[in-house]
Amino acid sequence: TLKKLIASYSSLLQQSKARVLGSSTYPTPKLIENREAMALVLHAGSTNKNAFKALIVGEYSGIKVDLVKDFEMGVSNKAPEFLKMNPLGKVPVLETPEGAIFESNAIARYVASLTENSPLLGCSAIDKAHIDQWIDFSAMEVDANILRWFIPRIGFAPYVPQAEEHAVTSLKRALDALNTHLASNTFLVGHAVTLADIIMTCNLVLGFSKVMTSSFTKDFPHVERYFWTMVNQPNIKKVLGEVKQTDSVPPVQAAQKPGAAKPKTEAKKEVKKEAPKPKAKEEVADLEEEAPKPKAKNALDLLPPSKMVLDDWKRLYSNTKKNFREVAIGGFWEMFDPEGYSLWFCDYKYNDENLVSFVTMNKVGGFLQRMDLARKYAFGKMLIIGNEPPYKLKGLWIFRGPDVPQFIIDECYDMELYEWTKVDLSDEAQKERVNQMIEDAEPFEGEALLDAKCFK
Repeated sequence: TLKKLIASYSSLLQQSKARVLGSSTYPTPKLIENREAMALVLHAGSTNKNAFKALIVGEYSGIKVDLVKDFEMGVSNKAPEFLKMNPLGKVPVLETPEGAIFESNAIARYVASLTENSPLLGCSAIDKAHIDQWIDFSAMEVDANILRWFIPRIGFAPYVPQAEEHAVTSLKRALDALNTHLASNTFLVGHAVTLADIIMTCNLVLGFSKVMTSSFTKDFPHVERYFWTMVNQPNIKKVLGEVKQTDSVPPVQAAQKPGAAKPKTEAKKEVKKEAPKPKAKEEVADLEEEAPKPKAKNALDLLPPSKMVLDDWKRLYSNTKKNFREVAIGGFWEMFDPEGYSLWFCDYKYNDENLVSFVTMNKVGGFLQRMDLARKYAFGKMLIIGNEPPYKLKGLWIFRGPDVPQFIIDECYDMELYEWTKVDLSDEAQKERVNQMIEDAEPFEGEALLDAKCFK
């Protein structure tokens, strides 16, 4: 019996080692039903980092995923047959005999699920939850901020220095959290590559190769070690090829206009200087490929001038390090103009769903990122409350004008997830609640604060 146990343990150890090293001795995957005969066609450009996710999963799972030939961003994804699969015209899209799938993480998860008991998806309920946790983290905290940094610099979105500073700061915060986790973990979940590692790596590739120089990443040594370990895994390297870290951040280019052609003289110079590079549209094909069109003047800009200058309050909030209640809170009420601005409490409608602290904090982080469109007209504090789940989400917001601006309600879907209540300035108890939310008072309403986030 002891010999059998030792032999069994040895076999499991070899399988685990094979998974970690990505070697050819990785256990042969067992496909569900007869799905090895399924035709999976991935519609995307050959440089699309979101398409890499499914291709890498296919390598680990022994499932053939064919990248469609001659895909041209802006042409192929506008064809009627493509729009039937994804009406938004975004890539990648996976074509299967069972129907089309869009959104790259869903595509990768589907390909992995074709293998029975796929180790990429986790073997226990907690592992599956942790894999989903890191996938969400990768999308909302890492990928989103890399794109917010990179896209404006190559001219596919307006460049706003303050927005870039916010993106870089948020990215550093995310990488710091990732670095802390990787200090004691080789992989994100367990002791082998999972779907979370594949998606995280594909998202980091854009950062390392385009904007995150070695001087930027040196503060996150465990992230560096993890990234270079991952891109050199045989199954990943087969898809990504050689990955090189950028030496510099790309210079800011003017926002590109749809269909705008360069003068012939410029085109000739470019041909002489360097060989053609992959189109930026393919590199960021999961975004709209057209430059944003000029928008009509915001209705809030047409309101009568207010004595309150929102940026002055934001500076006071950020720069006050001592006597916060007296200096910052006192200064706020001196500045506040009830005719030009309004104060609102918000309470999350579905707090019973906030069972995982990390996911709950990411939920708030995503909300604040999507509120970027309101940065000129708003200031907000979001509190994550409680030591144990379910966690409560409560917020305080200052908006230009007497109501919650309609354009924010229309553009930010998170707004409908909260109950919005206007602060009654004649009620001293409500004004004190405003004070406590601004200064992150703890305990708040009798409960501990798990975290507090500021939108400014």
